[in-house]
Order: sequence, then structure tokens, then C-alpha cells
Amino acid sequence: MADSLFDLSGKRALVTGGTRGIGMMIARGLLQAGARVVVSSRSAEACAEAQRRLFEFGDVEAIPADLSRQDECRRLADRVAGDAERLDILVNNAGAMWREPLATFPAEAWDTVLDLNLKSPFWLVQALLPALRRAGTADDPARVINIGSIAAVHVADSPNYSYASSKAALHQLTRVLARELGPQHVTVNAVAPGPFPSRMMAATLDAVGDRIAAKAPLRRLGRDDDMAGVAVFLAARAGSYLTGTVIPVDGGIATTASGT
Repeated sequence: MADSLFDLSGKRALVTGGTRGIGMMIARGLLQAGARVVVSSRSAEACAEAQRRLFEFGDVEAIPADLSRQDECRRLADRVAGDAERLDILVNNAGAMWREPLATFPAEAWDTVLDLNLKSPFWLVQALLPALRRAGTADDPARVINIGSIAAVHVADSPNYSYASSKAALHQLTRVLARELGPQHVTVNAVAPGPFPSRMMAATLDAVGDRIAAKAPLRRLGRDDDMAGVAVFLAARAGSYLTGTVIPVDGGIATTASGT
């Protein structure tokens, strides 16, 4: 029973930003559960390296694409759905962060971050919806998993104005799409990660990682299996009755914050 609840054999998945960090954690988990996975990144070199590293876990392909551009989202969608004409799992993980004080926070920091963190997931759902519809059934819907952040659940210490705003908007977009796409046999959920080792978080964790871990009720940072596990749950039969949810995976940091 447990095996069938989390088995993804025969499923096809796309994980954007899947060449490192949280995206690679998720891609690895989906591969180990039996899915065939496409990962994407803006860098062709990163794609080649990720495909090499993930190959031992299953059937993986890597496609370079700059997902801050709508035409590139459409090109990637055509590549992914072109052969099989169906996609079971879309993980919108590609993202950007911009830290700068309020007084000097530039307009570019809004455009860069919102294009990738908010517009890109919307554009990919638009482009891939026919393939998701073809994959989904009433008993086994297709899945969209958006990667948000606990920065949209509580107010972080660092000045990340456009990042936190984009992730809060992505959480709400998740709910809006869930209501619309549920009758079309597509679920839409979000994961709100806390602190996980990644390139985006590297400087922060190097500087104050111990303090962040100490604030968590579970007294540690996130691990690869923590992120892989929640993604597999949402993608598999075990998660087929969830839609419109935002799941914090943060060791309790944001969800138990006292505000003091």
C-alpha cells in the first residue's frame, strides 16, 4: 500500500530551476519515485552537469531555457509536451532573489524577480495546460507544484521586498488556479520552503545559519529528503485530494513564530 501511494512510475515531470538547490532535490525525489523528469535552467553548462549528476537516479533530460521570457516558456513547453503530448507534473521552482536596502532598491529588482518568480509559473501553466489536461483524470489529476517561500508567510529579517512580494503573489495565484483547474483534473499546490542549503541561501547560511537553525522548533535546517518528500507526496496518489494548499516546509520557523 505504501509503495503504491508514492509510486510515480510512468509519470512525466518538468522541474524548472532543477539543476541545483531545491529544484535538484525535487528532481531527484521524483526520479527515485519512478518518474521521467525534465529539468531546466538558463545555463546550458548547468543543465549538462545536472543531467550527469541525476542520471544515476532515473530517466532525466535537461533543457536550457531563460524562463524570465514568455517566448522561452513557450519554447520549453513545446519541447516538453511535443513528443508525448502529455505532462503529469509541473514543478515551478525557478526563481530569483534581490537583497538591497530600501533606499537604494532599484526598479530592476522588481522586474527581474517578478518576471521569474511570478510571471514564469503563470506562463508555463498557460502553455502546458493542454498537456496537463490530457494527463489528468478525476481519480489521478495532473499536478502543478509552485515553490513559494516562508518569506511570504512571515516577515524575514533581510530586505527582500520584491522576493517576498512575488512569493506571496505566487501563493495566491496557486489558490486562484486551483479553483479554476480543479474541475479540469489538475491540482495546484504550493510548497513554502524555509532555509535549505542552496546557492540562493549560501551567503545567509554561511553568516547566520546556526542562528536560523536555533530558531526552528526542530533545531535544524532543511535537508534534501525533506524537500524531495513533500514533492513526491504532492505528485503521487497520496496527494491526489489536495489542491489550493500552501505547505510550509520550514521546521516550524514561520508557522510557530511568536512575533517577539
